Amino acid sequence: MRTDSKNLGLVTKKFNEFFLVDYQNKENFKKSKRFLCKVKKSINFKDQLIYVGDEVVIDHIDHKSKRALITSLKKRKNLLNRPSVANISDIYIIFSVEEPKLNLSQLNRFLISSESIGAEVSLVLTKCDLISEKRKKFLIDKFKKWGYKATDLNLQKPDNFKNLLAELREKKCSIFMGPSGVGKTTLLKMIIPGLRNITAPVSKKIKRGKNTTRNIELFSLSNTSYIVDTPGFNMQTLDVDIRLLSNLYSEIYKQVIEKGIRCKFRNCLHLNDEGCNLDKSFERYSFYKEMIESSKSHYYQNQED
Repeated sequence: MRTDSKNLGLVTKKFNEFFLVDYQNKENFKKSKRFLCKVKKSINFKDQLIYVGDEVVIDHIDHKSKRALITSLKKRKNLLNRPSVANISDIYIIFSVEEPKLNLSQLNRFLISSESIGAEVSLVLTKCDLISEKRKKFLIDKFKKWGYKATDLNLQKPDNFKNLLAELREKKCSIFMGPSGVGKTTLLKMIIPGLRNITAPVSKKIKRGKNTTRNIELFSLSNTSYIVDTPGFNMQTLDVDIRLLSNLYSEIYKQVIEKGIRCKFRNCLHLNDEGCNLDKSFERYSFYKEMIESSKSHYYQNQED
């Protein structure tokens, strides 16, 4: 099917058999509108499921009633499984430095899990007003060595939040990940004022009662950027080939790609392998080693089963 660029849309919400789709007119993006859509039956017959974040082609557009029909689905760049949301461009890992106390091993798992998705990964530290400037600088320097520039948020100093918001408005589609209690919901409420009341009118359009369970939804931050509101969202399950795990650690990736180090064997896992030439003096090596050993145990267990 030929894709008409004027009829491209972005799925911003999914509920039952209905979808909210932002019509994206590339010639004049400011004129983009939101339509209530259903899916053409032939798509369902092809077992092509549509998720929030998917780019679709819409037809049979009724500007008066703001309804349309999804006729085809564009190839997606990535897909998160829990929650189901497609085409994420940027993942922001949100962790507090206190209350709850920063857990470096847990943070590393979040970072590596996010790296495996194939999106840009950034780190945000919340509740920085609870620690000293010296401690904050220590953490920022630490994470720089890990390969991440950390944004620190402080309730007493709003400038960093303004900078973060300006950055989010430059991204295509961002999502927050992090454990409970670190301030993800508070941060989303600051970014999207009135978040809990925005979607109430939808039930009137589809003539159904309100569903008290909130769904995944994209909210527009600018003409070209969105952020995902994900209720109850935590961490993706890491499902990556054990031989590719080292590529997700910037400290190893830089040695192999930028410095061109070569081990004796191509399938070297950088543990106690013969002929391994990796410099293992970086801080996260212990985390990497634990993940490799855990993955190996899981692999052999599956083989036995």
